[in-house]
Amino acid sequence: MGIAHEMARKQREISVAEFFEKNRHILGFDSLTKSLVVSVKEAVDNSLDACEEAQMLPDILVQIDNTGKDEYRVIVEDNGPGIVRKNVPYVFGKLLYGSRFHALRQSRGQQGIGISAVVLYGQLSTGKPARIISKIEEDEVAYEFLLTINTKKNEPRVIKEEPIIWHKDHGTRVEITVRGRYTRGKQSAYEYLQQTAIVNPQAQITFIEPDGRKTVFKRVVDILPPPTKEIKPHPHGIELGELVNMARNTKAYRLTSFLTSEFSRISPKIAEKICKLAYLPADMRPQDMTLSEAKRILSAFEKVKLMAPPTDCLSPIGETLIKKGLKNVLGSLKPGFYAQPITRDPRVYSGNPFIVEAGIVYGGELPKDQSVKILRFANRVPLLYQQGADVITKAISSIDWRRYGLEQRGGEGIPVGPAIILVHVASTRIPFTSEAKEAIADVPEIYEEIQLALKSLGRQLKMYRVKKERKKKLSEKFFLVNKILPEIARKSAEIVEKPVPKLEPVITNIMNIIWIDEDVKKDNDKTIITVRIANFTDENQKFMLYGDYPLGTVIETDGTIEEDYVKWYVEIKPVSYQYHKIILANVDGYTETNYYVDGINPNKVIGAEPLPGDWRIKLDFVEELEKEEEVSEDEQ
Repeated sequence: MGIAHEMARKQREISVAEFFEKNRHILGFDSLTKSLVVSVKEAVDNSLDACEEAQMLPDILVQIDNTGKDEYRVIVEDNGPGIVRKNVPYVFGKLLYGSRFHALRQSRGQQGIGISAVVLYGQLSTGKPARIISKIEEDEVAYEFLLTINTKKNEPRVIKEEPIIWHKDHGTRVEITVRGRYTRGKQSAYEYLQQTAIVNPQAQITFIEPDGRKTVFKRVVDILPPPTKEIKPHPHGIELGELVNMARNTKAYRLTSFLTSEFSRISPKIAEKICKLAYLPADMRPQDMTLSEAKRILSAFEKVKLMAPPTDCLSPIGETLIKKGLKNVLGSLKPGFYAQPITRDPRVYSGNPFIVEAGIVYGGELPKDQSVKILRFANRVPLLYQQGADVITKAISSIDWRRYGLEQRGGEGIPVGPAIILVHVASTRIPFTSEAKEAIADVPEIYEEIQLALKSLGRQLKMYRVKKERKKKLSEKFFLVNKILPEIARKSAEIVEKPVPKLEPVITNIMNIIWIDEDVKKDNDKTIITVRIANFTDENQKFMLYGDYPLGTVIETDGTIEEDYVKWYVEIKPVSYQYHKIILANVDGYTETNYYVDGINPNKVIGAEPLPGDWRIKLDFVEELEKEEEVSEDEQ
């Protein structure tokens, strides 16, 4: 037998499960610490997607139990719609099995690999089967499965299947034992869940760590994001091969009906125009389209004016929740400035619509000598790994942040300074660099949109710094006007033996601003703050003033306490002063308050910034619950 025949005998089909069995690092299982985080991430993402698709407020339990040396049982339980009994083995025991791959709408899971890959990793690393409990509302009982994956055939191997009584009316519980290493810090399961809670405020997530510590990331809004709707591909960005395949597989009999039925934003009138520009008859069969004719269609797509893709297929975070997320992630740190978050108009890459959102906070108590903190999100999922390979990081590094006030050697690279930058990319198809879904590929359209959003934030930051410098100069003028000018007037009046003249009109002409400052005094176990408002304009002024004080420290005030701030309605006459008092429980190291105004042109105000969004939803939605028995410092 010849060598070619001998080689042919060795060739065989490789299943996708068998491939990933030998290349699990591609899916993110390349270290013990990371493997544990990925296992939690994939299960939680599935739960959030299922609840949102069923329009149910997510209530998710995540528990990690230590079952041996470098061995952990990951438990994720949700209150979603559950999974139909016959589909459970395929969802968890067959790679590339899912319902979202062909749907053009935003979702966390897209490839049908995630949770089945965790089952595969658990099987490879510990030899233990996955345990699944699922119940749908229509069934009286839940069904429990023990299963593994037949990697040769990429098929589920069901070890046990039986009905059980379960306490939930509907939902799913996943238990998978994996090799891993638990940490509680950067790039950990805790950080993933914390950041998930920031951009999914409709979810309540309970997290029980291996040492028994329990954290509840509380639900802060009872409104679900609007359900995303499936759309057709947008003509802009569609590729030649994809167009040819769509034409061959369409059920349409005419070219115009093919264009209107298979693409979004193409009306019958525009379809006629495309055919005319491509020099093709409107009634030709799409299946008969040649390669050169398809190229002419693509060229015609670029010549017609088309509406942007519909945005109901996407679920952006929104400006208000970005502000809240940035404020929440700071914890006890107080920044000096919140930029107005940016939500860009939708754009298209390769026929897929996407939206870029970004926000930034700056100054205050944020560390000044470290690289800025970058929070990356894709379809509301935190990206914790491969920061350097991500298009978000590349876009941030490409901007000359020195012109906006941050340190940056050579005008490129991640800047250094007291800032946090949040960027979220929402798309019907996130172009991840690998199946591990850890970084977004460097797609030119996405890169450009991120740059534009960041530059807009940078301009806001620059304006804030200019205003801060202006306040410094005006402080000197304020001192002259309020201290020296009255003294000069008094001395001059004595010399000429006349009454002291009224200085109010003079002060108004010189200043023409609203001045807000405070006096902070310590009194034993209390901190007493006096807020002074001065109206150096010639008009009566009305506005809302907000003071951002440490949570739970306000003992007494003449304002209104609402969640995490004190609010005053200010009505002040021209050239007059108004005073307000707040008493706080003694706060170590407390120096100054951030003040915000609403209902007035902020350019007229010195000492307060524009109100950064709707703060009427409580932001401290992380609640630490004490264990029944205290854990010693050594055990922690």
